[in-house]
Amino acid sequence: MTASTTRRTTAARSRIAAVGAIAVAGALILTGCGDQTEKGSSSTPSGGTSKDNSAPLFSALPKKIQDAGVIKIGTDSAYAPMEFVEGGKIVGVDPDIAEALGKQLGVKMQFTAGTFDGLITSVYTGREDAIMSSITDNKKRQEGLDDKGQKIGKGIDFVDYFSSGLSLLVKKGNPEGIKSMDDLCGKTVAVQRGTIYEDTFKAQAEKCGDKKLTIQAFDTDAEAQTRVKADGAVADLNDYPVAAYTVKTSGGGNDFEVAGQQSGVGLFGIGVSKENTQLRDALKQALDAIIKDGSYAKVLEKWNVQDSAVKSATVNAGQ
Repeated sequence: MTASTTRRTTAARSRIAAVGAIAVAGALILTGCGDQTEKGSSSTPSGGTSKDNSAPLFSALPKKIQDAGVIKIGTDSAYAPMEFVEGGKIVGVDPDIAEALGKQLGVKMQFTAGTFDGLITSVYTGREDAIMSSITDNKKRQEGLDDKGQKIGKGIDFVDYFSSGLSLLVKKGNPEGIKSMDDLCGKTVAVQRGTIYEDTFKAQAEKCGDKKLTIQAFDTDAEAQTRVKADGAVADLNDYPVAAYTVKTSGGGNDFEVAGQQSGVGLFGIGVSKENTQLRDALKQALDAIIKDGSYAKVLEKWNVQDSAVKSATVNAGQ
């Protein structure tokens, strides 16, 4: 199964584009509603041990985490290649980056699977120390605002570790020479119905005007991919990490390639409580350390998402 078969519809929310569901999650703490619901593999420990005081940044951690020897991390493990369950274990880009961070910090990085719209609430309640689930850092999430700008939660801080936008997926060899959205005018594209990607193509169709862009929408992204492989469409559209993973895995790497540059690029962040600035700053230091020593780059290369690398760790840099 390709990564794109786990794709979210607009109703279920794209991780890059939508903020409404996360805002609702913040409201749960105010109404006393539930927290994350565990599913699949409940936890995946990685990194060092609580006794590994010789780790470079162990002393930077809050004493509570030093004593526990673990940073508890909430995630929604259904978004390959970023985080997904394989062989009963949560794996992917985020767990691998976290493992590298754990080696710098000298503690285990324990992932717990839950629902995406419950992640911020889990930080509010203290159930998790942090959340790492391809969550786009933006001002509304930082400030605890809903889509209308109303205050519904405390907000959280983000340590930004990954840059991602939307990417065009074309047939291997790019026979139509697609380099940008504008190159799609006068051609046919395939896309999963009801997603932000269909909306993006519709916006491009208006831009194309008389040079008509024909959009074929399907129930699943796998069907859209099949259409591109069969030369019935020139391109599909998806989040960059999903597109890159599809390139790597579909047909043994012989079916597709990513065309052109990413569009609508945003930052993914590790979310922590605004009251836990010590943990936030320790994670930032650890991220800078793994960027410097090359272990960060090795993780991105492993998952074929090198174009999403950040040059340095930042805090709340999302817009």
